[in-house]
Amino acid sequence: MNMENSNEVNDDLQDEYDFSNMAGGVRGKYAKDYQKGVKLIQLEPDVAKMFPDTKSVNEALRALSKIIQQHNKTA
Repeated sequence: MNMENSNEVNDDLQDEYDFSNMAGGVRGKYAKDYQKGVKLIQLEPDVAKMFPDTKSVNEALRALSKIIQQHNKTA
């Protein structure tokens, strides 16, 4: 976008679309593939405050997992 047109938005998107008239679309076509590798878990609000993003949650769980594995080896 050049400087002259920086305040203009040229898009062809409509506010609403009637998908019932669109041919070829399949609802949920990739849903099963997506669900294979994803687990959606809802955190309680107090826990969510401690972890601002996915990366921090995963790092904490990996650290806890290592502690658990070490404890199981010594037990």
